[in-house]
Amino acid sequence: MKLLPLFAFVCASAGTIVAQNYPNRPVRVIVPYPAGGSLDLIGRVYAKGLTDSLGQQFVVDNRGGANGNVGTEVVANAAPDGYTLVLTSSSNLTINPNVYRKMPFDVQRDLAPVSLAAVQRNILVVNPSLPVKSVKELVALAKAKPGSINYGSSGVGSSAHMSSELFRLVTGAEMTHVPYKGVGPATNDLIAGQIPLMFNNLAVSTPFVKNGRLRALAVTGNGRHPTLPDVQSMAEAGFPGVDVSLWEAVLAPAATPVDIINKLNAEVVKAAQNAEVRQRLAGAGADPATGTPQQLAQMIRGETAKWAKVVKDAKIAQE
Repeated sequence: MKLLPLFAFVCASAGTIVAQNYPNRPVRVIVPYPAGGSLDLIGRVYAKGLTDSLGQQFVVDNRGGANGNVGTEVVANAAPDGYTLVLTSSSNLTINPNVYRKMPFDVQRDLAPVSLAAVQRNILVVNPSLPVKSVKELVALAKAKPGSINYGSSGVGSSAHMSSELFRLVTGAEMTHVPYKGVGPATNDLIAGQIPLMFNNLAVSTPFVKNGRLRALAVTGNGRHPTLPDVQSMAEAGFPGVDVSLWEAVLAPAATPVDIINKLNAEVVKAAQNAEVRQRLAGAGADPATGTPQQLAQMIRGETAKWAKVVKDAKIAQE
């Protein structure tokens, strides 16, 4: 009987020793989206911060495809030793499980949360030719002409698409979805007037709002954003239920030793407090945001349930 506490002590001590020696070789950080996007930049910012702090290279490996599923599957199947991590988006972790009939991995079973890393806002923007200057005017126009107003997105199941569907459900404004293959083509058509509106990434939209090529109606969430302080939040516009943030997080394979998870968490939190990291994140339209592994696990569970309801209520066809 006395062997069990001894065994537990030995295992705990071994885990501590592993964490103390970690990392002793380069760590691969998979970003499951193409290079050059905001999530790629966020991944590289944190990879540099961890490299500087821990003295081993944290190397970004872009593995795009299936809205993040391709790259994240690599991590889900990797050895649980802390040397393969993923920095991915909330849409990959909480929306994909609801819009894909067959996921190649189970987010909550196959991945171990490390820490939240950053938060981004979406913004409702319209082409200036659309005769609305507020969210309430848009809702009134959409209700007067049900289904006649198109909205763009960067693809089925994207944060932009789900923001729009949540908006439609909350406001009762019937609009028609026009999915694109990426935020770039959708933004280009929005500026050209091929589509009249979309929920878009704040960082992507801000330059066009400032030069007058797009009109901003509101940012998602309950507070204004310092990038565009004159633009109302959805809550101020009268629709607090349209509360959407695109967030990024670091995860490891399930069964990664707890001591390594805790060490990585502490280092991500430390990196987020670095002035250079914060400045570079701002360049990607992101605000640093961290938390415990347990808090991230709770976020994943909560938002997965939230989007499940939206997918069901909006009758979104699964991929």
